Amino acid sequence: MTQHTDSSEDTPTADAGTILVTGGTGKTGRRVAARLVERGLPVRTASRGSEIPFVWEEPDTWDAALEGVGAVYISYYPDLAFPGAAEAVGALARRAVATGARRLVLLSGRGEEGARISEERVKESGGEVTVVRANWFNQNFDEGFFLESVLAGELALPTGDAVEPFVDVDDVADVAVAALTDGRHIGRTYELSGPRLLGFAEIAAELSRATGREIAYRPVALDDYRDFLLSVGAPVDFADLFELITDGRNAHLVDGVQEALGRKPKDFADFAADAARTGVWRP
Repeated sequence: MTQHTDSSEDTPTADAGTILVTGGTGKTGRRVAARLVERGLPVRTASRGSEIPFVWEEPDTWDAALEGVGAVYISYYPDLAFPGAAEAVGALARRAVATGARRLVLLSGRGEEGARISEERVKESGGEVTVVRANWFNQNFDEGFFLESVLAGELALPTGDAVEPFVDVDDVADVAVAALTDGRHIGRTYELSGPRLLGFAEIAAELSRATGREIAYRPVALDDYRDFLLSVGAPVDFADLFELITDGRNAHLVDGVQEALGRKPKDFADFAADAARTGVWRP
């Protein structure tokens, strides 16, 4: 972990101008934006469909989004492990600083070599950087790619008996907002996980309890999962991300939520109970 900067440098980001939230319609981005709005801070959400369009693959769209911006939440889609990600986030960070932004908060991933390269590129921009490294999200099961599997009653995934300390997106958003608005987080790298390790059979059991339906877990071969991704038109590269789980590199708990926020992270069972009450898992 990197260290706190001197507390005398603590300055509220609100004084620095608008806060740009990239990925503004995504899992973390929309939560970050909503929390900033609740605080009365000037926020600009950035996505393909936003009032000022922002497209990662089209750098010509970046300048308008960055105009008057003092801080940026950087959330790259589809993932920092994908080819070209480090170059894109590095270029955005440099352009943001060159146009007047000071505070940069990067959403990164635990154990991803590509993500580490992206972190370095952002730090090289000269901005006041905070890195938020997260495990896989609880919300992958109600807002993400696993939703259809939950509705179908079967998680067929290439994860074997591996375990993962899933983290809640609300915790990620809370840490990101703290980093954007409080100078004490400048220079820090926070690694975020949930409070316990879970295998996918345990995830299926938690989902079964929350939904009142039988949700099964079926391990499948990685090549078969790649074929499935191809059949549904999803990027086949997503299959490679499962190595982050199966090789055990993240199979331990970290305390970034406690460090940044002074509280414990949300447990998967509480997430599942809350999500079930919304009706999202009713077939």
